Amino acid sequence: MKEGSFFGNLKINSRFTLVILAFTFVPIGVMAGVLFRNLETDAIKESYNYMEAKVTRDYAMISTNIESINMSTRFFLSDEGLSDILTMAYDGQDLDTRQILDFYNTQVADLERLVNNNPVLYAVRVYGVNDNVQEMMPVLYNNTRMKKLSWYDDVKEGWHFGYYDTLFSSLTTDQGTELAGLCSQVTDYDRGVIGYVEAAMPLKTMFPGVYEGDDTLYSFFVSSSGQVLFGSTKDNTESLEASTGYSKEPDFGDGLDDSTYYRSDKVDESLIIDAFTTDLGDLDRQIIYKKISGRYLTIARYPIRSLDGVMYSVQDITSQVWAVYHRRNIFVFIMTIVLFVTAGLIYRIVRRFQKEVLSKSSELRSLQNQINAHFIYNVLESIKMMAEIDEKYEISDAITSLGKLMRYSIKQGFGNVHLSDELEYIKNYVLLINLRYDFEVILSLNVPGDLLSQEIPKMSLQPIVENAVLHGIEPVAADTTIYIKAWEDDDRFRIEITDSGKGMDEGELQNLLKRIHGEIEESGGRGNGIGLKNVEDRIKLTFGSEYGLEVYSKPLKYTKVSIVLPRRDLEKK
Repeated sequence: MKEGSFFGNLKINSRFTLVILAFTFVPIGVMAGVLFRNLETDAIKESYNYMEAKVTRDYAMISTNIESINMSTRFFLSDEGLSDILTMAYDGQDLDTRQILDFYNTQVADLERLVNNNPVLYAVRVYGVNDNVQEMMPVLYNNTRMKKLSWYDDVKEGWHFGYYDTLFSSLTTDQGTELAGLCSQVTDYDRGVIGYVEAAMPLKTMFPGVYEGDDTLYSFFVSSSGQVLFGSTKDNTESLEASTGYSKEPDFGDGLDDSTYYRSDKVDESLIIDAFTTDLGDLDRQIIYKKISGRYLTIARYPIRSLDGVMYSVQDITSQVWAVYHRRNIFVFIMTIVLFVTAGLIYRIVRRFQKEVLSKSSELRSLQNQINAHFIYNVLESIKMMAEIDEKYEISDAITSLGKLMRYSIKQGFGNVHLSDELEYIKNYVLLINLRYDFEVILSLNVPGDLLSQEIPKMSLQPIVENAVLHGIEPVAADTTIYIKAWEDDDRFRIEITDSGKGMDEGELQNLLKRIHGEIEESGGRGNGIGLKNVEDRIKLTFGSEYGLEVYSKPLKYTKVSIVLPRRDLEKK
């Protein structure tokens, strides 16, 4: 493999760097991806387990409350004295004072005691089907009183949710507590429906899970009629959103400070309901994890079959998931910085290694020739003395120039030198070139004195001048001038070597540039590009990829090679 094609191709640096980074960071990236995925999975699993426990607890409490209402209802329905009073009212019979007192002091007192001894109950009330009933608070009421309840015009029998105790004026009763109640018919075999029993408890008691939590943990109940009940989260009120779930301002009558009850800003309940794509069937619960409206939710639903409705519980774990994503993003950001820093370090190490290998290779070639060079240099000195003795001064000058070339080539290694040293070398080189050809190569220098101390790679001008003679001037075989001009270009230094020789067409120029840049290799051992490529590689390895050679040419007019370097004096290195 040729030296230029290996050391000069900066693409190899990039590939080598990418290989190292791939073997280093790809396993780290895979492990980090698995780690953060496991963290997210753990957060979801923890939420899932919590919802399992919450569903079990809430369902048990709701079932207990339902059983309390059912037992109270059955007790009232089985009371014969109460049935007799409702039958007499249905038939239009009036009670005398003694009957009223006896009933009030016995049945009513016992029924009131039953309600008071059950702390979860709000009230158990009995209504007649007409107004013939003698009202005995807090148990027995006439039909007109029942008409004041919001559910009277609907189907009376069954469960009712989200209504208020409006039997009396708001001045005398608390109408701020929403209720859940079961209304049952009192029937007689001959007469049919003779009354109704209403067993009620506060909604907060019936559905305790609805009132627990906050914006990240909440529940709601959906009845068979589509009524949606939410817990209020404002000012610790004890209200539920009824029906649609939108904000409302209930008017409880004069004398009460109206409060605003609202559903806090959570994911719309319809989206939560639609998140389940399968029927419950015989299942006692379903728990899923889903992203809805940008929120990460664990949702549980379980049927309350005795209420003919479904309870939904939602835990918003967006903050936990985002915390995992945030840590992941920080890790990716840090690893990106580390990746770029590592890539830069590896790239610089590879470049330095290539530079050192190139330098050592050149020094090795120089060392291999040093013994012969010293021997030849000493012989040349002897020949020079002989020429001067015979007064052959032209031969003596030629030998002196050749000796200077050899001395310059074997000293100072292969690093950087002053521009003045390189120009002195070129002067001697051109002098010797003119001994070989019948035509004369004229050297024209235009270099400001303050640039003579400019740092430049050793032996970087000679390959350019040699190419100019061999490929530009020799085919023309006529007296020709080589112009060397140097100047400052902002913070850069430029030196131009121009010959007025054969020149190149566009195809030849592009071919040469590709060889210089290592895109193609020389097919022979001596080509118009090997020496230039070596110069290009050494410049880029020493000063950076933004520096190097530029070549311009016109057929039968000129060829111009420009060296671009950073502007700095060797003493200031």
